[in-house]
Amino acid sequence: MGISPAPEVGDTVTWRRVLVTGGAGFIGSHYVRRALDAEKLATTVPFPDLSELIVLDKLTYAGNMANLGPVAHDSRLRFVHGDICDAQLLDDVLTGVDAVINFAAETHVDRSIHGPQDFIITNVVGAQTLFDACLRNDVSRVVHIGTDEVYGSIDVGSWTEDSPLQPNSPYSAAKAAAEMLVRAYHATYGMCISSTRCSNNYGPYQFPEKVIPAFVTRLLLGEKVPLYGDGQNVRDWLHVDDHCQGIDVVLNRGEPGASYNIGGGEELTNRELTAHILNSLQRDWDTCVEYVPDRLGHDRRYSVNDSRLRTLGYSPKNSFAQGLADTVAWYVDHRPWWEPLL
Repeated sequence: MGISPAPEVGDTVTWRRVLVTGGAGFIGSHYVRRALDAEKLATTVPFPDLSELIVLDKLTYAGNMANLGPVAHDSRLRFVHGDICDAQLLDDVLTGVDAVINFAAETHVDRSIHGPQDFIITNVVGAQTLFDACLRNDVSRVVHIGTDEVYGSIDVGSWTEDSPLQPNSPYSAAKAAAEMLVRAYHATYGMCISSTRCSNNYGPYQFPEKVIPAFVTRLLLGEKVPLYGDGQNVRDWLHVDDHCQGIDVVLNRGEPGASYNIGGGEELTNRELTAHILNSLQRDWDTCVEYVPDRLGHDRRYSVNDSRLRTLGYSPKNSFAQGLADTVAWYVDHRPWWEPLL
């Protein structure tokens, strides 16, 4: 169908027209800002010959045009308001596109527990609709952004990409289904598509339903923060810029049909994370923390082995201590961004 093979490691890759779906969300918008303003963000230039970067976003509650504000003036940026389930719209925007990075997804576990259908529609049907459109339009390279939550929970050790997928929430089940489509579209159609499975992201512009911005904004408003269960659930924390760096490595060097874990190497219990946030804002545990019933199907521990990606050149650059300090400072300084979202 005109799909070209992935470049070999070390090849010089030229992507001139790139589509980023979900590019007004937290991680997608960071990827866009990073691509268009690499010098300001002190990153390498991912697209040295870029002529157009198209952002397609449905602008649900988590999509925010303000996230693209820092690069809105860039003549290479084109925003399209739309849904990845709209096949005709996809055909329109994919004309002449070289590469697609699919961030578009419903991502909040609690919301998936109370309303799974939206997650199935966007995360599964949307992914399939997008992949079909990429085939019809001979897109050379596709990267699908996934999550480590597809693995379920692990008591000891770390998952490799060959570990079985055992999702425990409607959100992670929908993302696991999309992962199966990635494999199937490569095996069946020869599509040059890879996927990523990242650990928990944090950084600026994250919607304040996720734990770090939720806790920071609540504390800034003088409210208590809720801690699920005994607080001993463990997560690996990955700065959003390191995540985007890993995506670029997969885009340019990843093997078609393969998945790549992206980790930050910073495992913390939720109690430890809460303590770090409290300390950063000089708040007291006894007066600022309330224990709440545990989440249904709450995975105990996530841990990824990302050595497959590290052999291709990935290495996280942001320490958690500095990354958290910078993130907290951003929310302190950007109340006009997050207060309307509450």
